[in-house]
Amino acid sequence: MPWPSRKRDKGAVADKKEPDAKIAKTEETSDKEEEEKSSKPPAGSSKSGWKNWKKKESESGGEESKITYCHWLLKSEPESRLEKGVDVKFSVDDLKAQPNQTTCWDGVRNYQARNFLRSMKLGQQAFFYHSNCKEPGIVALVKIVKEAYPDHTQFDQKDPHYDSTSRKENPKWSMVDVQFVRMTKRFIPLSEIKAHHLAHKADGGPLKDMMLFSRQRLSIQPLTQEEFDFVLSLEEEKPH
Repeated sequence: MPWPSRKRDKGAVADKKEPDAKIAKTEETSDKEEEEKSSKPPAGSSKSGWKNWKKKESESGGEESKITYCHWLLKSEPESRLEKGVDVKFSVDDLKAQPNQTTCWDGVRNYQARNFLRSMKLGQQAFFYHSNCKEPGIVALVKIVKEAYPDHTQFDQKDPHYDSTSRKENPKWSMVDVQFVRMTKRFIPLSEIKAHHLAHKADGGPLKDMMLFSRQRLSIQPLTQEEFDFVLSLEEEKPH
């Protein structure tokens, strides 16, 4: 039997400052979502980061990114929390401990998140994001190694994500397989990403429309190439 379901959807709890409210491979975090975890952005830090990134892009001759979703952000809880008697914790270390460092991304019970799962293509990369913990943020890169197929947990009555209304001949819910690629060179906290988002929202920039801040409750979120490249570039910078 596969490891416990650890990605949640329905209306999962938000990242809170209290350490006892945890949710694993999160789906929907609540209205107080992770924005509560992000502290006030440091003045001026984002704009300079964007300029530096733009400079690197021009120096490398990079083309302007198309506004399409080709990368992803996957939220998962790194700390233990029981749901219907099952610990839904799943950290990046748990992923690395799996055979071939690969896992099915199951338990998604939100239709928009499910549709994003179904849009994922083989080989696409995603950020592994620790959610609903003391300091949420990006810790690693993973890649899609199997495209969407029926989520077995919807038919398992012992699983926290069992759905009695789903039928095997027409499954409601899907999952993909992901494989660990590497840790990011440093932890990229939500607070830092938010600082850039706010600066870009005011002045224009790659993170101005980032779904992490417009649809905070989704545990699976798409990223444009430009968003992905900018966030990844932050690992090269010293933390603010």
